[in-house]
Parts: sequence; structure tokens; C-alpha cells
Amino acid sequence: MASLNDDVESAFRALASDRRLLILEWLKRPKAHFRPQVDGDLVRDGVCGVLIAEKLGVSQPTVSEHLKILSQAGLVTAKRVKQWTFYKRDEQRIARLKTAMLEKI
Repeated sequence: MASLNDDVESAFRALASDRRLLILEWLKRPKAHFRPQVDGDLVRDGVCGVLIAEKLGVSQPTVSEHLKILSQAGLVTAKRVKQWTFYKRDEQRIARLKTAMLEKI
């Protein structure tokens, strides 16, 4: 199991990208930043990776890599609905990481 120090370092690396910071910002208020989805609720289920790629102006593989890094850092969670993967912020985990980051710096 990873230590809190490892988790903080992983989060810092994940946050070192402007694009990943944008994704986190957009996921904070998904209804304000994304069009409605056919499957899944923007708030309850999260935002489809396709919509995130569309808004970011990148390919599906590129956004998948960004979301993988955010997910591995514990900043977002992924949920499968049909053939789609939906992403949303893990607010509890983000709060714990914020506290740990402030203690580290």
C-alpha cells in the first residue's frame, strides 16, 4: 500500500500539467462545462471521456492518458456505463491530499 508521501508526490506530478488542471476544474462543475450526455448523469455518474477529449481539443488516446494519470493519483474516479467510461472528481480524496500537500510544503 502506498504511503501518504507517495500519494502526495503522485498528485503533484498529476497536477503539473495545464491540461490536467483544466480537466479537474471542468469536473468541479460539469453542467457548466459540458453538454448533456446520452448515457449517464454528468453529476452523479461523471463526464464521458469523449466529451472531455472534445472540450480539450485532443484525441481519445491523449485524454485517456491524462485521465489515467489523474485516476492513478486518486484525483478522479472512473465508472463504466455501457461502452463508455465516465470520470468525476474524488472530492474526499482531494481534500485529504490538499491537507497532506500543505503539510509537506
